[in-house]
Amino acid sequence: MRTHKTYKVANVQQFKQHLLNWSNQFEDIIWLDSNNYKQQYSNYDAVLAVDTFTSLQTDFHQAFDKLKDYQTTTNDWIFGYLSYDLKNDVEPLQSKNFDGLHFPDLYFFQPKKLFFLKGNSVELHYLKMVDDEMDADFETISNFEILKNPSSKSPIKIHLRIHKDEYFEKLEKMLAHIHRGDIYEANFCQEFYAENTTINPLEIYNKLNTISTPPFATFLKQNDKYLLSASPERYLKKEGATIISQPIKGTAKRDEDFMIDSLLKHDLVANPKERSENIMIVDLVRNDLSLTAKKGSVKVEELCKVYTFEQVHQMISTVTSQVREEVHPVDVIKTTFPMGSMTGAPKISAMKIIEDLEATKRGLYSGAVGYFSPEGDFDFNVVIRSILYNQSKKYVSYSVGGAITAKSDPTQEYEECLIKAKAMRTVLEDQ
Repeated sequence: MRTHKTYKVANVQQFKQHLLNWSNQFEDIIWLDSNNYKQQYSNYDAVLAVDTFTSLQTDFHQAFDKLKDYQTTTNDWIFGYLSYDLKNDVEPLQSKNFDGLHFPDLYFFQPKKLFFLKGNSVELHYLKMVDDEMDADFETISNFEILKNPSSKSPIKIHLRIHKDEYFEKLEKMLAHIHRGDIYEANFCQEFYAENTTINPLEIYNKLNTISTPPFATFLKQNDKYLLSASPERYLKKEGATIISQPIKGTAKRDEDFMIDSLLKHDLVANPKERSENIMIVDLVRNDLSLTAKKGSVKVEELCKVYTFEQVHQMISTVTSQVREEVHPVDVIKTTFPMGSMTGAPKISAMKIIEDLEATKRGLYSGAVGYFSPEGDFDFNVVIRSILYNQSKKYVSYSVGGAITAKSDPTQEYEECLIKAKAMRTVLEDQ
């Protein structure tokens, strides 16, 4: 059983920074921050999980069965991630591309200490607590001294795994598959990376979060491996019997001029290519959710609605369903994973072609980070707009992608990738 206690916080933003810096002493950290973005489906403003009690780490072999057993047996809050390469557990697929990061395919842990922030309150939920530990921790965090680490200021040389000419060649091959009818749409991704590089992960995360302020920001630390994410996208949420999926497809850049920015947003709404991208994935999501849904319960609540973020305008749809009572929560994820917005349609064909044309194993990129509650509810983001870092190997990576359809223009697709990559590149080059 967990012991819990609620405290009032005078300065929420300051407390969040103190809390995150305090957490850095632990080997396992998952910090999820909504940045107070106004959204319909939200339980907390921010959540922190630290200090491992039990954990599960595995490659893709029978990963979802292992997760189901772990979630059922633990019957507690568990936090962790699902890498894209769990596709190999769901379908007869493989991942043979280059991997410079070497993250486990799946990792979850049962934290001893949990912090839930909502408004100006913070709830602490502790396992195995010693006397007055909560009061002592709250006092320590509230007065935690944030030390400025001397920045190395060493220049980061960012390389492209796929160079521009090769990108165009690969896109032509992707388009040939589409024109042949092998697929309708596929998400094609490319990696940017730096070797022999040392960064301050928390400092980089804070900079990335400040310039992006996304609704699904994540700071994840698993020993020497880090995820610094400014994700705008929810993958899947379970709230009681309700399942919510919110795929993003369709992107437009922002402009400092209000009139031009409004025009760019309007053009995105009216763009038939961007709408068709989104609608194809909505159809895929509806089909995936129907596998675990009560008959007739799958609904499209919002179709192609444009939301505005610091860096881009995005087209988001919301699909919901009511899950059948006998379905295990992990099976809802297994039957929808990987998410349609990062694969394509038909999904299996798209994943095979993606594997053939991409140069990098995706790993945690285009996977998901989130948690399960003791009641079997869950909430997971999509790992995009993210920097991945293996501290031991001194390898830094970020990937970006876009949906390719019959109407795609390779030059515009390449430019869209650079827009999506801008925030990550900026914070790394400015370290």
